[in-house]
Amino acid sequence: MRKWRLVSPILLLCLAFVLIPAVSAQQTTYVVQRGENLFRIALNHGLTTQELAAANGIVDPTRIYAGQTLIIPAKGSPSSNPAPAPSAPAAPAPAATSTTHLVQPGEILSRIALRYGVSVQSIAQANGIYNPSLIYYGQTLTIPATSGSTAANPAPAPAPAPAAPAVTSYGARWIDVNLSTQTLTAYEDTTPVFSSLISSGTWQFPTVTGQFSIYLRYQSQDMNGYRLGYDYYLAGVPYVMYFYRDYALHGTYWHNNFGTPMSHGCVNLPTPAAQWLYNWSSYGTTVNVHY
Repeated sequence: MRKWRLVSPILLLCLAFVLIPAVSAQQTTYVVQRGENLFRIALNHGLTTQELAAANGIVDPTRIYAGQTLIIPAKGSPSSNPAPAPSAPAAPAPAATSTTHLVQPGEILSRIALRYGVSVQSIAQANGIYNPSLIYYGQTLTIPATSGSTAANPAPAPAPAPAAPAVTSYGARWIDVNLSTQTLTAYEDTTPVFSSLISSGTWQFPTVTGQFSIYLRYQSQDMNGYRLGYDYYLAGVPYVMYFYRDYALHGTYWHNNFGTPMSHGCVNLPTPAAQWLYNWSSYGTTVNVHY
């Protein structure tokens, strides 16, 4: 009995020295300093952010604070090496296909894009259109395939387009201004060759209707509305084509709200469209304005 009592304390002391390193090898602690984040602390200790968050029960890894004491798990411990979650087999990506669209009278690119669930920019890029407001009736557009869930569940096919109404020719080259749709279309006989959104006169200053001819042209002109009783002065209006008294087709740099009546009676065009029309038309070109 005496021999056992002498040996027992020694054995316990040896066991204590063995157990203490084993416990300390499991984990250490670290006090968060000002400006530190969990990612950097984990990196400095050879851990992942997920391992460090799991060891400390942190739900949101972005929310730690200066002075917080973190448990740093030892490498190889269960908390620092969580079992990877089984990954679900990836679903095969649906095949993406493009389609085409025939532009109808009065259509604009933004409404076509909305119809097919794609962006205006994607249609413009797919068709080499540098100005989205310049499309024309009869133009065939490539509609790029949508991605993700939209491609997996494509919109139902659009109904067949109605037959285009018969066009009355006003000469070899003539211009049609539709005040209802706020569009201008250039024709060669009965074939549309160019189209653009416009801004015609408001209800207070309506644009005249009828058949007219371009009788005066200026590549650039200052427009003084004060002499007509209007409160505006516009310097250097580009590509001006008068077709009736003071009513003209011309480029517009002071607004970009085409498709909406904005003017004092003139037909506002995007400047690139006005330039195209100015170069294409001539004195005597018919301008047909109607609703």
